[in-house]
Amino acid sequence: MPASTALSRTWRPPGPYSLNATVGVLRRSLTDPCMVFEQGAWWLAFNTAQGAATLRLHNEASEVRASAFGPGAEAALETLPALLGELDDWSEFDSETFQRALPPLVREARRRNPGLRLPATGRVIDALVPAILEQKVTGKEAFRGYRALISWHGNPAPGPAPKALRLAPIVGTWATIPSWDWHRAGVGPQRSDTVMRALQRSSGLQRLGQLSADQASAGLQSIPGIGPWTAAEVVQHSHGDPDSISVGDYHLASFVGIALTGSPVDDDGMLELLEPWRGHRQRVVRLLYLSGVTKPRHGPRMSVRDYRAI
Repeated sequence: MPASTALSRTWRPPGPYSLNATVGVLRRSLTDPCMVFEQGAWWLAFNTAQGAATLRLHNEASEVRASAFGPGAEAALETLPALLGELDDWSEFDSETFQRALPPLVREARRRNPGLRLPATGRVIDALVPAILEQKVTGKEAFRGYRALISWHGNPAPGPAPKALRLAPIVGTWATIPSWDWHRAGVGPQRSDTVMRALQRSSGLQRLGQLSADQASAGLQSIPGIGPWTAAEVVQHSHGDPDSISVGDYHLASFVGIALTGSPVDDDGMLELLEPWRGHRQRVVRLLYLSGVTKPRHGPRMSVRDYRAI
């Protein structure tokens, strides 16, 4: 179909629903070139097996309306229910018994955010590449490199999309990015090599989207350079996993400790605090982020390394 021709679909949530709280977590920073919020709508650009697609999502009354453009438009619309969180079941979490056992802070955050759902994109590679770029560096450094690489090697999104919206490279294009462009983007060889190793298994990675989150996580960690943190970051997006925790994150453990006890903790302490809600630990973390609690900024921040100067 022509890039400017739209297919459309309407999704009606069965209860309270927040499009912003649900899909906003998928955006990798305010400068994410593959996901833009403009004039009250979310715009996403991604590649499908049928080709490139642009997806526009907006709330209208009590429903979400989606318009899709490009050769992959039909395939993009097929993913819509999972992307919007239709498969995410909060019934156990919202039960009276479970709610009584939650910390008051989490219970209140859920009361104020009844429309939160966890989205599942089904796109493992789209979540994996930026997660690798975020390994053991500052967010500023990772986002800058990701944006630069997509600007140089991605393509404009199909349809009447915002100018800032771009498609990430397809697997074959990622594999041909020269070493000097990784260097120019500020991405060190350890991370660029991990991306290349992972994409050598692209067929297997795509199949992981059809497996359970636990199976996908194990499959990801079989690739050298991908550990628990990266795997968790991926399945939270690709599978909408309600339980995975990004162990090893630079900020998460201390944030959870401060939110639940008033004092920072390490990864072991965080896992101990969240253990009573196993099966729903990612839900608890998302609600803590929505609770308004912030982590005090004390001491030096992680420094931004510039590999372009090496």
